[in-house]
Amino acid sequence: MNNNDLAYIDENLRIIKERCAEAKEKFRSSDDVIRIMAVTKTVAPEAINHAIGLGMNLLGENRVQEYLSKADLYDKSAEVQFIGHLQTNKVKYIINSVSMIQSVDSLKLGQEISRLAVKNGRTMDILCEVNIGGEDSKSGVSPTELNELIKQLSELEGLRLRGLMTIPPPSDSDIFLGRMKELYDKVSEEYADMDTLSMGMTHDYAEAIKYGSTLVRIGTGLFGARDYSK
Repeated sequence: MNNNDLAYIDENLRIIKERCAEAKEKFRSSDDVIRIMAVTKTVAPEAINHAIGLGMNLLGENRVQEYLSKADLYDKSAEVQFIGHLQTNKVKYIINSVSMIQSVDSLKLGQEISRLAVKNGRTMDILCEVNIGGEDSKSGVSPTELNELIKQLSELEGLRLRGLMTIPPPSDSDIFLGRMKELYDKVSEEYADMDTLSMGMTHDYAEAIKYGSTLVRIGTGLFGARDYSK
C-alpha cells in the first residue's frame, strides 16, 4: 500500500476540517478548541500512519485485542484514547498505553481502572459514557444515574474525570445532542477538571460542534466504509 493508494484520506480529511471549521465559525467562539479523533476500528496500520502524517494526532480505539495487535505498528507521535466498551478484565492491557478511557459507565469499571492506575503510579483521564437515548443496544449510564456515578468516580484514587461521552440515536440527533450539552453544562459546573464533551461521528459531527462538542470521533468519514464484521 503506497501513498497514491491512500490519497482518498487526504481529500476526506480536507473535507472534515473544512466542515468543522465552518461549524465552529457559525456556532462557537473562535477560542474554542475542537479536536478531531481518527477512529481506527478495522483500519490497517498503513492507513492510520498516513493519517498521522497528515496531522491527525489523536486515535480512538474500540477493541482491546485489535488495538494490541496493531499498536506496535503505529507512528508513536499520535495520542491513543480508548472509546469502546471495556470489560474490567481487559483494563490491565491498556492502562499504560492510552491517555484516556472515554467509555466508563459503571462504578465497577471505574474501580478497576483506579486500582490499576494506582498500582502503575499514574493518573488515568476518564469520561463517563452516557446512554442519552436510553437505547438497549448501547452501553452507557442513564442520564438519571449520571450524577451518582460521577460522585462515586470522583472519590476514587488515580482517576481524573475530564467530562462526558455519548453516541446519540441517529434519529432526532439534534434533540439528543442538545440534551447532552445541557447535562454537560450542569455537571461541569461542579467538577473543575471537566473540559471534554466527546460527541459527534461521521454522520453528525458538524451538528455536535453546534451543541458544544470538544472532540468529534470520525472513522468512516476519514477512512471510508469498512467491514465491521471482522
